[in-house]
Amino acid sequence: MSSQLNSEAQKMETKGVTLFDRTFRDGEGNIVIAQMPNLPLIVGLGAIVLQLILPGGKLQTGADLIAFGALFTWAWQEVFAGVNYFRRALGMIVLVGIVALKLSLY
Repeated sequence: MSSQLNSEAQKMETKGVTLFDRTFRDGEGNIVIAQMPNLPLIVGLGAIVLQLILPGGKLQTGADLIAFGALFTWAWQEVFAGVNYFRRALGMIVLVGIVALKLSLY
């Protein structure tokens, strides 16, 4: 993983890429801040909506587990495979946030 990042950094240095480019542009040079949601994000947000609709009990607990698992998966994917530094930082913020929220609730 670190050799891949070093390789990417060397390619960017030879092209004269700025910190702005590394932070907000993808490999094709497009500025990417938001993109179409992938399956874990759709499932996670859907489970959150279900939690708000369902009465307390086992169904709501199940929706909570699904939401946590899906959002954790989405954040993990962003941290390690995000298209730019902004997306990776967003994934890390969400990952830390959902774990901290889960720990504070118990």
